[in-house]
Amino acid sequence: MATQKGSENMTKDDILTSTQKIIREALEKLGYSDEVYELLKEPLRTLTVKIPVRMDDGKVKVFTGYRVQHNDSVGPTKGGVRFHPNVTESEIKALAIWMSLKCGIVNVPYGGGKGAIICDPRTMSIRELEALSRGYVRAISQIVGPTKDIPAPDVFTNSQIMAWMMDEYSKIDQFNSPGFITGKPLVLGGSHGRDSATAKGVTICIREAAKKRGIDLKGARVVVQGFGNAGGYLSKFMHDTGAKVIGISDAHGALYDPDGLDIDYLLDRRDSFGTVTNLFKNTITNKELLELDCDILVPAAISNQITKENAHNIKADIIVEAANGPTTSEATAILTERGKLIVPDVLASAGGVTVSYFEWVQNNQGYYWTEEEVAEKLEEIMVRSFENIYNTAQTRKIDMRLAAYMVGVRNMAEACRFRGWV
Repeated sequence: MATQKGSENMTKDDILTSTQKIIREALEKLGYSDEVYELLKEPLRTLTVKIPVRMDDGKVKVFTGYRVQHNDSVGPTKGGVRFHPNVTESEIKALAIWMSLKCGIVNVPYGGGKGAIICDPRTMSIRELEALSRGYVRAISQIVGPTKDIPAPDVFTNSQIMAWMMDEYSKIDQFNSPGFITGKPLVLGGSHGRDSATAKGVTICIREAAKKRGIDLKGARVVVQGFGNAGGYLSKFMHDTGAKVIGISDAHGALYDPDGLDIDYLLDRRDSFGTVTNLFKNTITNKELLELDCDILVPAAISNQITKENAHNIKADIIVEAANGPTTSEATAILTERGKLIVPDVLASAGGVTVSYFEWVQNNQGYYWTEEEVAEKLEEIMVRSFENIYNTAQTRKIDMRLAAYMVGVRNMAEACRFRGWV
């Protein structure tokens, strides 16, 4: 087991290293100095906390948590909190940097942040999860707030956990603070469209990418790896547009039907963690799923799924990254050389932070928008962001990942320069 864990941590360290490598390349192409790279390659702050929780068996278990703030030159930092047994500090640092890039891509006044607790929420009771959520907020309360750092949901966290966190922060602050956190229930100041925002943003990117490649989404064969919040909504949106979702997967395996899966039936049968394949006998592996003959492949699960080992076997013409870091840098080079169009994660999944920004604005104003208003504003921002990055890639003859990093890092670099930090 020790060897396996060490290997996994090394992979997550590689994610940070590869992110830093692309940031360096992006800054060089934009003409910025090494000093700017030295400032932006690592987060400004990394807080590690210990959270004691009395478990249902009466024993106290001490959990480790993180809150990372990459750069606040543009505005307060923003980013989700994930509950997962395998998170590492280097992974959270990389995710915080990606959040900065996403904010720059969609041009919202935030820097990137990220948080996590090492735990397995699937084995915990509701009472234990509430105690852990509140303990985390108490531990990080000095460095977060509506004008400092705004958390949000992420892997294995949801609107209920956000509600507990907001309530705890409001007790500490002695003031009702809905703007402290996003992804809340509607009755506590949440925004319409927040739950499906990431998937809606990915759907817009799929549609725009399909236009560029002359693919009609009606009848297009789509494969979605992952069937959680993003993957589930995405499969539904694709199905409703007339596309054939021929493959989906979860942590236990994958389902495949060349004539298209019954997405509504599968969504109805999945559990709260996005698991559904365990109900079926005829399944395929996640590896086989990625290599299916399809038009559009959407990795919406975990990182490092498309690597140099399987990149030559990917048949999809368009790869749209809904997950964080699903394609390695070596695989990106191979796929680009093969003429595939890759829409990178920092663009494709930026719908989540965009609608989180909308929620924060609504909380600050005390005025709330309709679902149609949210959808219209998200559409405008995502289409504009896609076009900007696609045109940058075409003009400079680079892949869309490097183009996205160039667009995403520019605001931060300029803000640091104007502030006199570099």
